[in-house]
Amino acid sequence: MSVRFGPHTSRVFAPASLRFLLPCPRRQAGAVVRSLLVAALLGLAAAPATAAGAVQLTFSPDQAAALLNGGAAQFSAPPRLIGGRTLLPLRETATLLGQTLTVQSDQLGLGRLMVDAARGVATLGGVLQPEGSVAVLDGTVYVSTRLLADALNAGLSMDDAGRTLTLTALREGGNPLAPQARFSTDKTTYAPGERVVFTEYPFDPDGADLTARRWTGRQDVYFQPGTYTVTLQVTNSRGLQSAPFSRTLRVEGTPVDSPLTYALKYADPGDRFPDPLVNTYPALTDVRLPSIGRPLIFSDSPEAPTQSGVLYQDSLSGPLRLLAYHINALSKPARLYVLARNLEDRAVDVHTERQGETAPTRLEVLLGQITLLDYFAGTGGPTLTLQPGQTAAVYASPTLGPGSGVNVMADLTASGRVELSVVMLEDSLPPTQQAVQQLPYLTPDAKHVRGTFENAVRSLRVNLTRLPARLVLGDGQLDPALLGVDRLTGRPQRLGGNYGVLYDLEVTGAAGTAVAFSPRGGLYRGAMQVEDGPISQTIKLPHTGSALKPDEPVMLWRPQSDRLNIDFVPASGSNLPVSLLFYRARPEEGFGGTIKTYQP
Repeated sequence: MSVRFGPHTSRVFAPASLRFLLPCPRRQAGAVVRSLLVAALLGLAAAPATAAGAVQLTFSPDQAAALLNGGAAQFSAPPRLIGGRTLLPLRETATLLGQTLTVQSDQLGLGRLMVDAARGVATLGGVLQPEGSVAVLDGTVYVSTRLLADALNAGLSMDDAGRTLTLTALREGGNPLAPQARFSTDKTTYAPGERVVFTEYPFDPDGADLTARRWTGRQDVYFQPGTYTVTLQVTNSRGLQSAPFSRTLRVEGTPVDSPLTYALKYADPGDRFPDPLVNTYPALTDVRLPSIGRPLIFSDSPEAPTQSGVLYQDSLSGPLRLLAYHINALSKPARLYVLARNLEDRAVDVHTERQGETAPTRLEVLLGQITLLDYFAGTGGPTLTLQPGQTAAVYASPTLGPGSGVNVMADLTASGRVELSVVMLEDSLPPTQQAVQQLPYLTPDAKHVRGTFENAVRSLRVNLTRLPARLVLGDGQLDPALLGVDRLTGRPQRLGGNYGVLYDLEVTGAAGTAVAFSPRGGLYRGAMQVEDGPISQTIKLPHTGSALKPDEPVMLWRPQSDRLNIDFVPASGSNLPVSLLFYRARPEEGFGGTIKTYQP
């Protein structure tokens, strides 16, 4: 049959049931060829099928470039003209048309079509099709275009020159119980470095919960010009998955932000961002206030005791901090205890002000971070009243399996002099004073530190006058290490990294800045506490994974007040030194100042 469009005539092949889809859109052969050539030159990938009533694919034999619903698309395996038949790659064509292709071994199904790829034969509605309807070329299964049209009840038309064909297929009905993926963006064309605002609105037809979302190609910002396809699939509580839903974004023009200036505007606390100049920024000169008299009892040697025994012991009164980090290297389950014995001839109270703990775990990188998050969340603990000579546990770990570790940090206050003992006991032994008196004092392992260190609070004050700038902590030079003594051996100790030291940092001139954290010694996982006016917040560093590279800082905070207070304790199991970085939060000269604040 033929259908006339003005002065031109197109030959149309279609089942009678689908003739309402025709005639096909008017196209001159030259215009189609020019469009295909432009698509080929641009190297555009296939655009996904939209939710239109029909999907229309225009193509030519031996041409990779195509048109999909009027937009540029491309075959990786182009159509072929073989034996007078135009053949299409089955898998790619099904994808472009948004049709479901079933695969069972060598059997491929599409609509009413079934293809046996191994034998190179096809059936339509159970009827064997003529030889030459199927071909396998370089591992790709090709099927006659006419056969595909019949299988999908689709329309097939050809231009006057007989070289360009258009296949028009109905959109699949889909599973009526499946959820629907949906999203939009605030624009379709962006400048490099411009924030993309995504609005998600997937739904389930019966109101079932959506339990999973899977994105491909999604980024909150694209720094390189080009065309990007973003796709969303969702899964409901029944386990049914939606069809992919896609949108295509174009990135072009003058950059709005660099990766650094973008991060200074938008990065969330705990997020990493690139800055190759981080170690070139001038070091801040801090003013150090007189130290607060809180000693630190530090127990990390032997780090992995192989027998029950006393790991460290000292007697103190008043406020103190305790930090113990040990791994059970016994061949049996064990527990770590911190025991307090009253040395006065009167009752003494031992109050736990706050405490953080990680136990048990075999992952050493978790020990310090979780302990700090727990510690900063602490709001006060129990008070033990000890009679003269009485011993009680101020801390008892969960049972530690062989190879499992514990990290505990606690701020304690004793109203009189008490003896504190850090003890590892196999699980069958009671933590009594009589048992402790029979235990050996374990020998240090020569790799780690234990001891008592005065002034475990370091109060620093800095004023931001020139940005960017950095404050170095835990390097042993700009920030000296604490010196102390091992009370069990009398040997002097140097606390490299100042683990267990609380840095009380006050920053003035902070409003309008961005504060970041840079690891300089390797893997680091920790936490910080910030106070910004009425806001008090604990920041997990980093948000996920571990901070590893000095030139990939982690965003910490954007102060609203002129005065910012930061509490920082070096995390056990992590590497020092670190730097606190201070930037101007507004874009640098040469970049746009627009900030998109809406995030649905």
